[in-house]
Amino acid sequence: MTTQLDYPTDQLARYSFAEQDVRGEMVQLTSSYQSLIKGHQYHPAVQQLLGEMMAAVSLLTATLKFEGHIAVQLQGDGPVNFVAVNGNHALELRGIARVRADIGETDLRSLIGRGQLIITLTPQDGERYQGVVSADADSLAEVIQDYFEQSEQLSTRVWLFADGEHAAGMFLQRMPASGKDMVGFEHLATLTETVTAQELFTLPAEQLLHRLYHEETVHMYPSQPVSFVCGCSKERTLEALASVPVDELKQILEQDGEIVMTCDYCLTEYVFKDEDFA
Repeated sequence: MTTQLDYPTDQLARYSFAEQDVRGEMVQLTSSYQSLIKGHQYHPAVQQLLGEMMAAVSLLTATLKFEGHIAVQLQGDGPVNFVAVNGNHALELRGIARVRADIGETDLRSLIGRGQLIITLTPQDGERYQGVVSADADSLAEVIQDYFEQSEQLSTRVWLFADGEHAAGMFLQRMPASGKDMVGFEHLATLTETVTAQELFTLPAEQLLHRLYHEETVHMYPSQPVSFVCGCSKERTLEALASVPVDELKQILEQDGEIVMTCDYCLTEYVFKDEDFA
């Protein structure tokens, strides 16, 4: 019997090919993914979408050429009207989904409705950039691919999987130096297309890459850990309360004796009393 400890977990691996101007990434998430959805009582389809989004943001974060933050959001008029995962160059991620109606069909179009994907890049030094692409596709992977085709004109393929316990993804991108030659990229994409969710959930990166590309010369780079980090604190929550009118705070304290704030991301409760506002 396989236990959770047997699974490769919370690592992102980058790799390249000696004979092709193509770069690749794969990410495998378990504890960070479970921490992100823990306690939220999300519908299984929403858990899956959040897992795919978390894997996608991990893969996108590894492409950043700066230190800073990335925010990826799906917004639409469907029952799941908002899904967001935020990350940074250290691969520290957090995420949330908002559901406003009963969920019937569980494909992306039915969940999001008419919507869009918004990717916001915020370097620590430099200008903020935001890209928007339609979410009118059968899967999140296709939406991400469309984003790269439109924003960077780079041929990109993405594979995303999640099952409520594990999340994983793979990423291939043709390098600008490859010119117009698509043969090598399409060959590698065809090989990668054979990957299964079970393989990505259970096999170590080196073993899986050998299984997929055993006829290629693959160079792997050191893996990077991925983690769920909410970033909330009592101090930050108290700062947020500073925007609430003082009279309103006093009224709540007089009625209830305390003010309770719950973090949307990790569901931690922070309790404030009179002395906290001194």
